[in-house]
Amino acid sequence: MQQAAGRSRPIPSLRRSQSRLTADSFCIHRIIEDPEWSLAAVPQLTELCLQHIVHNFTQNPILDRLLPEHQRKVLDRLPTGLPLVVTANLVSDEDYWKRCCTERWQVCDISSYGDSWKRMFFERHLENILKSFVPNTTDPNQVLELIPLCKDYVRKLEVDQFLPPLKVDPEEEADDISDSGSDLGLGEAPIHHYDLGALVTALPYLEELHLTYGVKDCGMNFEWNLFKFTYQDCCNLAGAVKKCHKLKVFKLTRSNVDDDKTKLLVRSLLDHPSLVELNLSHNLIGDTGAQAVGKLINRSKLETLDLCNNKIHHVGAQALAQALAQNCTLTSLNLRLNYLGDEGGEAMGRALLANTTLKSIHLGSNMLSEPSAVLLSQVLAQNATLTSINLSCNHIGPDGGKQLLEGLVGNKTLTEFDLRLAEVGQESEFLIGQMLWANRHAARLAPQPQPPAEPL
Repeated sequence: MQQAAGRSRPIPSLRRSQSRLTADSFCIHRIIEDPEWSLAAVPQLTELCLQHIVHNFTQNPILDRLLPEHQRKVLDRLPTGLPLVVTANLVSDEDYWKRCCTERWQVCDISSYGDSWKRMFFERHLENILKSFVPNTTDPNQVLELIPLCKDYVRKLEVDQFLPPLKVDPEEEADDISDSGSDLGLGEAPIHHYDLGALVTALPYLEELHLTYGVKDCGMNFEWNLFKFTYQDCCNLAGAVKKCHKLKVFKLTRSNVDDDKTKLLVRSLLDHPSLVELNLSHNLIGDTGAQAVGKLINRSKLETLDLCNNKIHHVGAQALAQALAQNCTLTSLNLRLNYLGDEGGEAMGRALLANTTLKSIHLGSNMLSEPSAVLLSQVLAQNATLTSINLSCNHIGPDGGKQLLEGLVGNKTLTEFDLRLAEVGQESEFLIGQMLWANRHAARLAPQPQPPAEPL
């Protein structure tokens, strides 16, 4: 019994040693393992080659020699900071240029650039260089070297700042300038801005040029000279615009353009083959400048003319009206915030009785009153082309409002008539609004004209 019991008893020492051996073996195995070892497969040779191409793209840009699927992988990995000398005329992929734009600018509205990211990048890049260009300090080659890279993609330039040259320290110039010379102002540095002539004439597809000569965000460093558009600047710009034969839109705003500069610009724009829109708003143009613009109206293909916020009085308005009466291309005219008075307003009314192409006219804030309204009521009764008239912020008065209402009774084409702050009376304003609503409703229901079919 005792022997049987002894045989059936387990041998604890043997089992404990086995368990220790197993645990020790497991611990030793875990220590020997390489913690950085991975089960991932070794990259394929194709992948290694593509990585090498991306890393050495600046020295060896062989994008055009790759298969389409390999080109796609390379383009997705290219950094956006590559030199433009390498990518400008080689990379046409829109996704790449989209990355270049979105990484550089927070707001990117591609619809303003013909839905092209590449065009957006080069136009805005060139604009930024021009905005920061300091004459006599910045190397002109910064602009000239960019021309071969961007000339095929730039259609529009919007430059709302031109920096003047840096001032010369009078203490440094004291030894070189005599007292008499200083008294005459001979020691002052010229304040002419960057000459666009070499750039604009080298851009074969440039169609729009929007310029403002001034300095943004000058803060406490404000000086009137920072906003001076010199006669030499005007000469340079006039010569550049004259040579830009494909230019369709030219805007020169908030640049202190006076009568003399206007006449100089107009001479360069006479008989221009492509110009259809001219904007000289927010300047200092008076009657003499308006007379020059009147000559341009019938010696160009202008469709839109904006002279808002200038100093045009009735003499200038009469010159513009005379040209308008004979014109057959202009469709929009903006004379808001001038000083036409009733003499100018009546001249415009007589011109509109003869004109058959103008669709929109803005005469707001021009000191017009009832005499102008009387003539404009005749225009409403006879003119079948105008669709929009703005007489806001004038002293038309209740009697003038009744005259306009009578003229509008048979009119079926006018859809917008702004009489805010014109003191025409609530009843007239309400009835005019009802007539305009009826005209807009009829215009929506009218069949749209179909474009002419192309010949077979």
